Amino acid sequence: MHQYMPKQTIDFITMGCSKNLVDTERLMRQMQEVGYHVTHDAPNPKGSIAVINTCGFIGDAKEESINTILQFAERKQEGKLKKLYVMGCLSERYMNDLMGELPEVDKFYGKFNYMDLLADLKKDFHPELAHERIITTPKHYAYVKISEGCNRTCSYCAIPIITGKHQSRSMEDIVEEVTWLTKQGVKEFQVIAQDLSFYGVDLYKQMMLPELVNRLADIKGVEWLRLHYAYPAKFPYDLLKVMRERDNVCKYLDIALQHISDNMLKLMRRNINAQQTYELMHTIREEVPGIHLRTTLLLGHPGETEDDVQQLEEFVRNIRFERLGAFAYSDEDGTYANLHYTDDIPQEEKEARVERIMNIQEGISAEINAAKVGKKMRIIIDREEPDYYIGRTEFDSPDVDGEVLVKKDRPLTIGEFYQAEITGAEDFDLYANIIS
Repeated sequence: MHQYMPKQTIDFITMGCSKNLVDTERLMRQMQEVGYHVTHDAPNPKGSIAVINTCGFIGDAKEESINTILQFAERKQEGKLKKLYVMGCLSERYMNDLMGELPEVDKFYGKFNYMDLLADLKKDFHPELAHERIITTPKHYAYVKISEGCNRTCSYCAIPIITGKHQSRSMEDIVEEVTWLTKQGVKEFQVIAQDLSFYGVDLYKQMMLPELVNRLADIKGVEWLRLHYAYPAKFPYDLLKVMRERDNVCKYLDIALQHISDNMLKLMRRNINAQQTYELMHTIREEVPGIHLRTTLLLGHPGETEDDVQQLEEFVRNIRFERLGAFAYSDEDGTYANLHYTDDIPQEEKEARVERIMNIQEGISAEINAAKVGKKMRIIIDREEPDYYIGRTEFDSPDVDGEVLVKKDRPLTIGEFYQAEITGAEDFDLYANIIS
């Protein structure tokens, strides 16, 4: 009797950011095309091959990546796994060290040569599928990476060391990808890059983010476009007109500011001062009424004084960011800060400063959310849980922002848009009833 032979399974595991996730999704599509069964972040991986896409950004992320590799190396030693491959930022940065320390890994790939895995498995790359991906997020939203690398020289950041100089994708290429994704049923797009603001300067000799966003907003089927990681210095102000005038461009901007005191902005090499930062925030608010701003702040960088922290507290109170994350400084090999400054602020003090900022933000977030009660908002439904449907407004990016808990008084469709009335608010999440 002929026995059915199941396809060989490759388990993919993605660490770190959504930019990594896009790389994984592309590689998964190629592997599927050449005959493999692929899984992503499976709770109980059982494949004969594992591919781990690592993060090398800061200490905690590196540690998590190493621990994951070690778990799979153990599976290999137990005979439960035949081949183990590692790709991404950690192996891009520490390739030689990792090869010496982790002989269980069959091969390491960097950030840009991961498609070589196909050839190493004696399979062909399919260039006609270059825009295609296996979407690992809920099917109604996806991430679109418009560039790689970064030309900024911030003191604390290892990303330019890992990814190199900024490289924009062509507009035609991005439009083609988004068009393909809409045909797969994707309605919401998180437009991502290490530095959105710089998009196009290398290819077109000018900032082209406003033009790109306009073109993407023209594509049939694009319901929401949301922008992540703009840079404050030399901000592309023309973008604000596009955000204000295009209904399907979310009134949302993720712009990492890191600090506000002139002392810290100089030490961090941010190429902007406090006055310019305040003016930029006020201009964005004026030009795009109702916009929700997300920012990231960095506490405990070498040279930070109590006065700097107090200025930052005042800034957070003044600007009232709708979304804010604060993080403790991590001393990363090879960065300007690592080479030129002394990491002399104790870890406990760094974390205490983060907590001070987040305590202020929690109160602001609660007040902003409370002001939404009674308002009608358009939401998209992400998933169903036992007590509620879980949705988001245009002001909520997946995984990083709050959610809307929707009363289950009628069946709703995952991935569909609804009009909802906000009925209650917590510090970060909202409650709502569907009205149409």
